Amino acid sequence: MGREASCTARVGNETAEVTALLESTTVVLRGALKHRWDIAALQNLRVEGEELRFEAGEEPVALVLGEKEAGRWLKKLQTPPPTLAAKLGVSADNPALLIGPTVGTLDPALAEALAGGITTNLREARMLVAVLSNPSELPRMAEFHADMICKTVWVVHAKGPEASPSDTEIRLAMRNWGYVDNKTSSVSDKLTATRWVQTQEPAKKRVRKR
Repeated sequence: MGREASCTARVGNETAEVTALLESTTVVLRGALKHRWDIAALQNLRVEGEELRFEAGEEPVALVLGEKEAGRWLKKLQTPPPTLAAKLGVSADNPALLIGPTVGTLDPALAEALAGGITTNLREARMLVAVLSNPSELPRMAEFHADMICKTVWVVHAKGPEASPSDTEIRLAMRNWGYVDNKTSSVSDKLTATRWVQTQEPAKKRVRKR
């Protein structure tokens, strides 16, 4: 969602100047009052005058954002977040071909997102979704994609500093093969996905064309 404001906040009986942040799943207060609330748990969302008001648990909360900004916050808070399928752009009319994982089972969140838009037809697929668990799988993925008509690949891999393949390994390989990245999406607590689009032929002929 991504909104931020310096404002006066009232939480219960406390009042202070804070920095308020509207994130994708939480409202955060920083400064003299420190709070973090899940958006899904907020009750009785409304705008009264210049204030955005809601209840967080049993505490009444008011953020003095100004009438227009409070209205913008309210609209965003009341708009359901996009599903993972929507973030990936996967649907029955825009199907994906899936490869991986080679270790373990498919992440439940990803499986749900792909459920209505999977194809096994290389020419029908509008994107490749590749779940990687080892750097050695990168060349296989690129070779597989070389046989497809679509130019888009979602590379799904583990999060964190110990992830394998790492962000750096993926970035170096993909850019060497003529891809550029243009979107990132969280898949689950453990996985992230980056969308890559092939814009030119590989700088080095490391991907086999058939």
